[in-house]
Formats: sequence, structure tokens, C-alpha cells
Amino acid sequence: MKLEIKKHKSSWSFLPILLAHIVSPYCYLLPIFLCCSILFFINSDALGADTWTATSAGTEHSLGIKTDGTLWAWGYNISGQLGNGTTTKSKIPVQIGTSTWTAISAGSSHSLGIKTDGTLWAWGGNTSGQLGDGTNTNRTTPVQIGTSTWSAISAGELHSLGIKTDGTLWAWGYNSAGQLGDGTYAEKTSPVQIGASTWTDVSAGSGHSLGIKTDGTLRAWGYNVFGQLGNGATISTTTPIQIGTSTWTAISAGGYHSLGIKTDGTLWAWGYNSSGRLGDGTTTNRTSPVQIGTATNWSAIAGGYAHSLGIKTNGALLAWGNNTSGQLGNGTTTNITSPVKIGTSTWTVSDAGGGYSLGIKTDGTLWAWGYNTYGQLGDSTITTRYSPVQVSSSSSATTTTLAIPTINHWGILFMVLALAYTLAYFYKKKLLYR
Repeated sequence: MKLEIKKHKSSWSFLPILLAHIVSPYCYLLPIFLCCSILFFINSDALGADTWTATSAGTEHSLGIKTDGTLWAWGYNISGQLGNGTTTKSKIPVQIGTSTWTAISAGSSHSLGIKTDGTLWAWGGNTSGQLGDGTNTNRTTPVQIGTSTWSAISAGELHSLGIKTDGTLWAWGYNSAGQLGDGTYAEKTSPVQIGASTWTDVSAGSGHSLGIKTDGTLRAWGYNVFGQLGNGATISTTTPIQIGTSTWTAISAGGYHSLGIKTDGTLWAWGYNSSGRLGDGTTTNRTSPVQIGTATNWSAIAGGYAHSLGIKTNGALLAWGNNTSGQLGNGTTTNITSPVKIGTSTWTVSDAGGGYSLGIKTDGTLWAWGYNTYGQLGDSTITTRYSPVQVSSSSSATTTTLAIPTINHWGILFMVLALAYTLAYFYKKKLLYR
């Protein structure tokens, strides 16, 4: 039968016919498009839509922000540090409210976060006023701290640090070693301003603090028995003191050690060096910063309780220090005194906690390894992992489960294609048999 195309009044009416001619030879693709659309709609997380932008490892609990800005938490929860209104631990990430967030920091038993509107929120343990809400009451859900807007936060063991959007530095919580930097040893249950300078970065350790001023110079204060302040001494100080004259781009305060990246991209470490957490090939404590290797391409660092992580500008992840729980991620439990590369993947974010580690690859997927007694790895188990395992809010690391159906861009695309093929196919049949 010969197909006759008749003239139509509309200049656009030829499009369905043209589409019908193009599509009909490929109608076998219809069931493929339909299947793909169903799969993406039903289980978008399992197919790689579960992506993250930030993560933070505490002593035994973890926090993460997804690409949609939502906040998730998992692991130990005895003090309400997950923020989900309970004190029950979770072995998988659970969403905390519906707000969107830009920054998070997990401490020993408390958590801090900054929402997209710049407001500061805190939850979890508060025995030393580390939440900053003016009380010593634990909070199982996030509570707003004041009305100011903030740009950076860091949760230590029992104290907290923050930088407001005007660049001023504030501190609150436990202060037995002067880690707040306000010249006293008294704990503070609300944020107090530290000096009148402006700052760009802060990091809170177990009992000491680090900060970078807007001119790039490094300051340190608090506990210093192991030389973790880096001023060549082992005497604690209650106010920020300048460390050398170099300029720095990144800092991280670990349990009793410190890490820093200078503006020339070199890596430096100082303080307690048991298990080789400084990375200088020894286990000797250092009271002043020592350069780690000769590389000039370091971009990020993270100091855990007894181990360290670093990312180079090429995305390579390196680890060193204590490895009794597999927190270095190299498949062993052997301590390492110099940085070693972990796998061949490329990474954008890493954080070191209390015997475990978290990291985000360049594809946005979240991975975890190390100690897992309280589910802090988020892989739905309490099994210690000696190599990175993927973390998902809807599936375990080893078994994929169906997630709640969600609207997913790929699902929409395949559904539209399936609909177009269907309409075009039946339109051509109508033309043929008219």
C-alpha cells in the first residue's frame, strides 16, 4: 500500500509524520526505554543518583550533605548527636529534617551545621556547653545558635569553633586547657569572640585549636603537651599564638597532632607521633612543623584521632598513621609512618574520625572504611572494613535494595522517549491504514 502524505493547513503538521518515518524502523527500542524508565524511577539511588558534597567523621558518628543539600547522619547516638530526635544508633544514613545545609562538623558526641541561610545549628552532647545554646542540656534535634550568620565551623572533642560571615572568630564549650582561646580556663555555654582579628579557617582537635587569619598566617592555642601547637614548646596557651611566618591554605587538628598545607602546596605536620600519624617516617613527637615529603601538590588534609588523610591536586588519596582498625583503607592493619596512596580512584573530600575514615570520590559517591562497631561507616553493618566500601542512604555496601520511588531526571528522559516512540509508531500506523 502506497503512503500518501496530504497537505495540512499548519506548517508544523509535517513533524508527526516525519517523526513516524524516523522512529518506525527502531520500534524495538520501545521496551528498552520503558524498562530503563521504570528502573530509574524505582531505584535511582542504586543506579548512582546517591551523590554527596560534604561529609564529616566524628569519634563514632558521621554526617553528610547530599547534592540536593539535605543533611544525613549515622552511627553512635547516645547523646542525640545524629539529630533525628532519638538516642538510637543507626547503621545507615538517616535524613535530618528537610532543610538544606552548606557545612557540617562532627565532634566527639556533638554536631554542628550551617544551613543555606547562614544560620548555625547544634545538637548532641552538651555537658560542657559545646552546643552553644546557653545550657548544658543534650539536644536530640538541631537547635539554632543565636541569629548571626556563619561561614565556617569545627567541632572538637568537647569544644566548638566558628567563623561568622564578618570574619570574626568565636568559641564555646570545654576550656580546661585554654582551647577556646579567650585567655581563661572557664567553659562557655554560648559563643564568645576571640580577639578582634578576621579569620578564614579554623579546626578544633581534642584539646587544642588551629586557625588561619585572613593574611594567611597560622595561629594555635590550647593543650600542648605533645607539641601539637607547633611553637617549639610543650606548654599550653590560652590565647592564639602565631606559628612561624609562613602562609597557609589548609589546617586540620587531630587528636593530639596537627596538619597544615602551606600556600606553596607543601604538607607539614607536628605534635604527637605515636603510630606515625605525622607521616615523617618516624614515631618521634615534633614540637614544630616538619615537612612531609617533597610534594607541592597537596590540596586537602584531615587529622583523625590517631591517623591522617590527604588529597593531592590530582585527586589521589593518601593515608598514614594508626591502622589497627583498617582506617587507612589499604586492606591491612599495619601502621604506616609515611603517606601511602589508597587505590587508584580520585577523590574530592576526605575526613578522618576516631578509628575510621570517610571520603567522597569525584563522581560524588560516598565511601567509608575502618572501625564500625556503632554503624559509623553507614554500610548497614557493624563490620570493620579494611578497604573503602560505598555508602548509600538506601542500600548496603554489598546488597542493593529497592529504594522508595523518586523523581529522577534519567527516569523522566527515558519515559519521554518511550512515549514519543509509542505515539510516533501509532501515528504512522494510522497514516498507513487511513
